Amino acid sequence: MCPNREESDAMPDRAPQPVDRLLPTDEARDLLTLVRDIAQREVAPRAAEEEEAGRFPRELFTLLSESGLLGLPYDSEYGGGDQPYEVYLQVLEELARARLTVALGVSVHTLATYPLAAYGAKEQQAEHLPAMLGGGLLGGYCLSEPSSGSDAASLRTRAVRDGDDWVIDGTKAWITHGGVADFYTVMARTGGEGARGISAFLVPGDAEGLSAAAPEKKMGMKGSPTAQVHFDGVRVPDARRIGEEGQGFAIALSALDGGRLGIAACAIGVAQAALDEAVGYATERRQFGRPVADFQGLRFMLADMATQIEAGRALYLAAARLRDAGRPFGRQAAMAKLHCTDTAMRVTTDAVQILGGYGYTADFPAERYMREAKVLQIVEGTNQIQRMVIARHLAGPETR
Repeated sequence: MCPNREESDAMPDRAPQPVDRLLPTDEARDLLTLVRDIAQREVAPRAAEEEEAGRFPRELFTLLSESGLLGLPYDSEYGGGDQPYEVYLQVLEELARARLTVALGVSVHTLATYPLAAYGAKEQQAEHLPAMLGGGLLGGYCLSEPSSGSDAASLRTRAVRDGDDWVIDGTKAWITHGGVADFYTVMARTGGEGARGISAFLVPGDAEGLSAAAPEKKMGMKGSPTAQVHFDGVRVPDARRIGEEGQGFAIALSALDGGRLGIAACAIGVAQAALDEAVGYATERRQFGRPVADFQGLRFMLADMATQIEAGRALYLAAARLRDAGRPFGRQAAMAKLHCTDTAMRVTTDAVQILGGYGYTADFPAERYMREAKVLQIVEGTNQIQRMVIARHLAGPETR
């Protein structure tokens, strides 16, 4: 199936070329330079081995926290980076280009932090945000359940008032960092059925009665633990309720708009890594006496891949700039998530095809990129849900 292994091993390692970015400040340019250095020096060299072993790189998240990269879009008053979303998302893209487990982990941590940062009382923010943004903590976001994925408003996990506390019982599913997070932002039912009966809570990862199942066995993203999280009489003070009672679902949806942009940026990072690999291989691999990049069929594939990536990058950045300007961006976030993750799936599939037999082996990263791209079409709302969101913005809610 493949040319001989000796020829494969002889192909030189290639450092990725910097993406040509239009950044708003010199500080942002310096930040992206720092991120590229960390990605190439600390993240990428271990990615293949650790993903194959299913090893979660907690020490990398400690490094990112120490480097100020876990709180970029949040207020510097509490240890954040005061960076606009358009800069934060490009940091995610650079990290995803090196290893999706790390970038997605940063995105999920940012998602889990958002409810407190956006809806918490000043006293709550002063107490908890410094450790969440720069104190080495890592977060998880608990919305989905075994019986309520896309239909999140039907969740069953319940929080019952007991004096000054709430007692939480239930199970959350598909939780990134399940079992390793230091805190979880949890949506639980405090009232009647439907969206208006849901409230948000900040739950410590070591709370009594909280446990995690064994991580799911996945086709990709093996280094990122995804697990059910069980709440068995977990007692949480009312001081850890975020926002008003019954506001939790609105908080969750607001968080997901930003989270979808994080997934879009991660998808473009994976797609860019796949394009880098395909271009490098096609220019080095020779057949019929010349580089395979000379053949028009492959040249057109590379051109299409690059164009799709640039379009995706422009789309997520346009949505981010709306968010930074304080304007509605939910429709554009859904479009970015839809387009960028579909692009990642197409580009990684084409990268495998360009590498031929090598693309199907674990000796090259193309097959890992393809497996990882698939999950991005599912998380933070499937791409079918994104189409529903976009259509509602265009034509109004569905008639019943």
